[in-house]
Amino acid sequence: MEEEPVAPDTATRRSKRTRAEVRQADFTRTDRIEDELEDEREESSDEFQQPRPKPKRNRPNEGASTSAAASRKADLSLTDVIKGDGKEIPEVVKRWVEHYERNQKSAMAELLTMLFEACGAKHSILEENIEETDVDDVVVALVNMAKRGEVEDYQSSKRGFKNFKENLVYFWDNLVSECQNGPLFDQSLFDRCLDYIIALSCTPPRSYRQIASLMGLQLVTSFINVAKILGPQRETTQRQLDAEKKKNIEGPRVESLTKRLSMTHEKITMLEEMMRKIFTGLFVHRYRDIDPDIRMSCIESLGVWVLSYPSLFLQDLYLKYLGWTLNDKSSGVRKISVLALQNLYEVDANVPSLNLFTQRFYRRMLELADDIDISVSVCAIGLVKQLLRHELVPDEELGSFYDLLIDDPPEVRRAIGALVHDHLIAQKFNNSQSHSTGSDSDSPEVHINRMLKILKEFSADPILSSYVIDDIWDYMGAMKDWKCIIRMLLADNPSAELDDVDATNLIRLFFSSVRKAVGERIVPTTDNRNPHHTKAQKEMFENSKRDITVAMMKTYPQLLRKFMPDKDKIAPLVGIIPHMNLELYSLKRQEQNFRAVLKLIREAFFKHGEKDNLRACVKAIKFCSSESQGELQDFAQNQIKDLEDDLVAKLKSAMKDVMNGGDEYSLLVNLKRLHELQLMHKVPLDSLYQDLVHILKSFRNIDDEVVSFLFLNMFVHVSWCLHSILSSETVSETSLSSLIGKRDALLEELDYFLSNSFQLHSDSRSKTQLAYWVCGILADTWCLFKRAKFSMTKLEILGYTPDVTVIEKYWRMCEQLLDVSDDAEDEEDEENREYTEETNADTVMFALAKLVATDTVAKEHLAPEVISHLGKYGASVTEIVKHLITVLKKKGDISNILLEALKKAYQRYLAAISSGDDETSSKQFQECKSLAARLSGPYVGAARNKYKAEILNIVREGINFAFSEAPKQLSFLDGAMLPFVSKLPPSDILDIMKGVERRTENVKTDEDPSGWRAYHTFLDILREKYLKNEAAKDGNEGTTVRRRGRPRKQQTLQGKRLFDDQISSEDEDPISGSDQDVGAEDKEEDDELLIHSLRASSKLRSLRVSKSQTRTVDSNLAAEDLATPKTSGASS
Repeated sequence: MEEEPVAPDTATRRSKRTRAEVRQADFTRTDRIEDELEDEREESSDEFQQPRPKPKRNRPNEGASTSAAASRKADLSLTDVIKGDGKEIPEVVKRWVEHYERNQKSAMAELLTMLFEACGAKHSILEENIEETDVDDVVVALVNMAKRGEVEDYQSSKRGFKNFKENLVYFWDNLVSECQNGPLFDQSLFDRCLDYIIALSCTPPRSYRQIASLMGLQLVTSFINVAKILGPQRETTQRQLDAEKKKNIEGPRVESLTKRLSMTHEKITMLEEMMRKIFTGLFVHRYRDIDPDIRMSCIESLGVWVLSYPSLFLQDLYLKYLGWTLNDKSSGVRKISVLALQNLYEVDANVPSLNLFTQRFYRRMLELADDIDISVSVCAIGLVKQLLRHELVPDEELGSFYDLLIDDPPEVRRAIGALVHDHLIAQKFNNSQSHSTGSDSDSPEVHINRMLKILKEFSADPILSSYVIDDIWDYMGAMKDWKCIIRMLLADNPSAELDDVDATNLIRLFFSSVRKAVGERIVPTTDNRNPHHTKAQKEMFENSKRDITVAMMKTYPQLLRKFMPDKDKIAPLVGIIPHMNLELYSLKRQEQNFRAVLKLIREAFFKHGEKDNLRACVKAIKFCSSESQGELQDFAQNQIKDLEDDLVAKLKSAMKDVMNGGDEYSLLVNLKRLHELQLMHKVPLDSLYQDLVHILKSFRNIDDEVVSFLFLNMFVHVSWCLHSILSSETVSETSLSSLIGKRDALLEELDYFLSNSFQLHSDSRSKTQLAYWVCGILADTWCLFKRAKFSMTKLEILGYTPDVTVIEKYWRMCEQLLDVSDDAEDEEDEENREYTEETNADTVMFALAKLVATDTVAKEHLAPEVISHLGKYGASVTEIVKHLITVLKKKGDISNILLEALKKAYQRYLAAISSGDDETSSKQFQECKSLAARLSGPYVGAARNKYKAEILNIVREGINFAFSEAPKQLSFLDGAMLPFVSKLPPSDILDIMKGVERRTENVKTDEDPSGWRAYHTFLDILREKYLKNEAAKDGNEGTTVRRRGRPRKQQTLQGKRLFDDQISSEDEDPISGSDQDVGAEDKEEDDELLIHSLRASSKLRSLRVSKSQTRTVDSNLAAEDLATPKTSGASS
């Protein structure tokens, strides 16, 4: 991020120049000059009378070397000094001022030469011609030098000129400072320099404009520094004069003060006139220059001028340029303008003068908070904070502004969070509101209540609430006041503001704040890596855990009892436990409260059946069983065993009820509980597994959601059994046979689901969700028991490979799931919405890709089908397929797989044609073409040569496929092969053309012109590509030689035109770049096109294409109906 515009570094460097400081002091205290000079004479005479030390033997050599060095420095030109390290600039400027006082013309010629050389032009003016030389003539000559290429760019990347611009600015600042007691006001030196600088800033060459603008802008800044010194002197003199006049005594004192006041005022007036001259002659043109760097320099300087010299620049005449550049197309310019305004509004004294400007541009300032550039948005939000601090923006204008709290860039969200905290929560910008409630207005309760009002706007979506909390957390200390939050939650008589929605939001805030305090992320980020924390941060997180635990120990059971019935509150409340330090329960003698918490969590587990609540309870109990100490750990582990026993008993009772014709709800809820428990902990289900299988076999009409969780629990149990065998040193035959029996029973039931074919429709959401689960379970089971994993081991019996028929049925089900409309997924009921992440198109494609990438299923079976759907089902699914292609490429040649994928897509097009659906067939053909374009896209640059064999294989085999049923499948050439052929070099394209033509030597294509039109179109496009590539190759070679000697078009440029006040950057810059001589370039392009046409004709003759055949193709193309898909336009 760029820094705010500040005054140049010259302000700090000038402290080293003692001469300037002495003159400034003398200028302010002229009545003490004689005394100071007398003291200096006495000191110098005393020093002169002191005895000299004896000279050392090497003193003459040192003197010689010093004089030689001084001589070399004196021989350096001003340009050489600026090119150097800049340390010698103050001394050189002093010598130049002394030179100017002795010989003005010679010094002026030297300075102007440096000015021209700084722009890169080797041009000088003789001192005898200084007065007679016309500025316009000199500038026209400099422009002509730039056109001839005789200009050196000092802003290039050459290391020797790294600090050139900084030194150049430093030079002019020193020059103005040294001349402030004389030449600065002689109306000759700087007036002439300004004429040349302004003139050069309006010339077409960009390098001239850049350097001239740099010098002109710095001169204004330096003039302001001098004016700021003279201003207090004028005020002091005025006060002294007024005091003398009150004495009614006319005398030399009054006359001296009057003269001094007049002189000081005259100098300030002259400085302001020079500032205005640069502003009108340079700034008003360059602030809209085509070069964004020049525009940035202008706006940054204007911001410094207004801030440092408001008596002249703090008025709408100058402020409007800051407002106009808020709409600049360059983000850098917009940012500089916003920073300049931010600095202005920070000074309270400036606000009254900014009222009219604010009324005109404040809406644009608000819009910039949502700028496309993140850094501009952040700076604009800071500017809006200043507007709110001064109450310059009505609150009704900020409605859409707060939507940025849930914006994607975290930098913008953080900036908005700071603004929301200061404006709405802490209310720092509204003194009347902040003091209306007395001393309690800054209490944590008040801040939390204000935060709850904001969260109420997002209460329907907990994710959005998390974003808002994350944005404001760093700035709101009340969020870390755990005791205050707990006190508000446990209040017996809550205020009217804390209703049920507020209580839910407060618990969510509590949970999110706890997670933030221990270093966790509460909103998703693009960086999925675990954050790295320093030692100090880790210590801070541990301290936060301790504070949270101490605050929650005694009150946690009360909170759980109070909010136990509410399903929306229990999950975040229970979720706090894993972020506590459980050792403190033993150290603080709070074992009874720990046991009470565990019992309440167990009660919540059996009281609620929602995914989030169950998962939070299981995670909390598991954490307590592993992280607690001593007897508390034993108690937690016993609680898990009791929970397992109770759950198994409830499941058996529920299954018995179902067998007796009872309700299925109890079975469903307990299956959900068992599933969540099994995800984190192995549950012994040996006695229950067969009952689950029996339910599936005996009750085929049971609810689909119940079937889903029966499958899930069986799969997770099989996974745990496999894990136990793989982690055991000795494996018994009994355990192996038991695992195989459970696996086969699971696969048998899944196969039954696959074998009973059905159509998935949008109105059958439960059936579709079951299909999603089956898709994922089958893929995971096949991967777990992949035969290659267990081959040549003692566990080889566990290996499993599905049959081809099963794979085909599996693919048909997956394809139906992928074709389910997104609208059906959006219309799912509330209960199923909690498992949306596990049941969507992404999970289906991920399961398919996993089977192919891990070689669980042969690539030839599923890979072509999966790849043929690339780009068909949204961005996330497309990314999964792209990743699969990348993985397959690393394993070897995939040309056959890509070709089969293209065939699959094309066969869907043929099926649509046979069905007579013209709209569907057209859509399928376009999808086939899009697939070919996507698959051929990676073959660019060096990949063309690397994978040339694969491309040729795809093209040749694709042509064979197209001609296998000619002319029925010839459109495959046009729809799928053209993107791959275009990746080949011209020689291969020529071979392919000839090979395709040989296939029709004995075929009468004119008997079926409609069927063979795709063939002729394919040839024509190939011929066009071949000729274009060859002609471009030859044309580039010829053009390179011819352009090397082409003379530039001479430009007639008149001097008066350069300095016209109406000149704009649009009129200037095109001459400085390659855009000049547009007419000559157009004529050259016409010549090149003519050359290409002549060469194309010769290439056409070399191909020996008969004219009769060409005429036949043209007549056929003109006579046929246009309904068949065309691709001639796609070849260009």
